[in-house]
Amino acid sequence: MREIRSTEIMVAAGARELRDRETVVVGIGLPQIACFLAKSTHAPNLTPLLEIGVANMRPKDTPVGLADSRIFYRATCWSGFLDVMGMNLHRGVVDTGFLGALEVDRYGNINTTLSKENGKVRYFNGSAGGNDVASLAKRVITIMRHEKRKLPIAVAHLTSPGYVGGRPRAELGLRGGGPHRIITDKCAIGFNKETHQAMLLSLHPGTSLEDVLANTGFALEVPKSVATTPLPTAEELRLLREEIDPKSVYLGGVG
Repeated sequence: MREIRSTEIMVAAGARELRDRETVVVGIGLPQIACFLAKSTHAPNLTPLLEIGVANMRPKDTPVGLADSRIFYRATCWSGFLDVMGMNLHRGVVDTGFLGALEVDRYGNINTTLSKENGKVRYFNGSAGGNDVASLAKRVITIMRHEKRKLPIAVAHLTSPGYVGGRPRAELGLRGGGPHRIITDKCAIGFNKETHQAMLLSLHPGTSLEDVLANTGFALEVPKSVATTPLPTAEELRLLREEIDPKSVYLGGVG
């Protein structure tokens, strides 16, 4: 068997955060792969929703974007953006939002809009449904590459809110529960319930605490005891490699 990729560790860790019978608004890419893995293992009654209005899809081939019609395969509903945003998120029935990010800061605020490097500004796709998801889902999971520039003290642009300024979300009228996990290619991060700041939960096998701290742009809270992230099981690897993403469309890199 080939070496386990960091993406496979990330996806397995993300899948384990999803619970059976939950409703999940899921982003394209690694969030989507993690959702299908959870549904194929411990959460068969999980209901994934795409912001474009597709529900409970189980594609046969790995789709490469929301405009790829293969993502509609075996869906139980195909409606529209307003249905997912209004009838689900705004009605308060979405348990988990599972998102990717350009940047995430110490309070779980997400930037998917722009980056500033060496005096240059680059613009990206922006929020789409991300702001609604981060504001209204009962909890939010983010999955991303672990780099110092991607985990700054404060995001370059606040696209989707976490604990803005470290304040309780209710003070800002945000009904959702807020950030729950940041899963990277080095570790899993949670949030301190009192300070609302990012806190290390587990290190992926082969990753040192020093490596994580050196590649984090803010002071990450570290508990006295840090767990090791479980590796994907043999069955999880089989599902990922043979059924869910056999061409490594998303598992071939780190997103």
